[in-house]
Amino acid sequence: MKRLAIWVFYGVGALAIAYLALYAYAMFTGRDLHLEPGDPIHIFRKPDAPSYS
Repeated sequence: MKRLAIWVFYGVGALAIAYLALYAYAMFTGRDLHLEPGDPIHIFRKPDAPSYS
């Protein structure tokens, strides 16, 4: 049980470090990774993709 608790602790720490790295990447590159309510959703498709409608 103690070993499982240690692995869970390491997992939570790794997730926190990954989140901070993603946040730092977004800050340094100037990208906005979150959407505010009411922002349009941009869906990118290939220009030569077939239209099925």
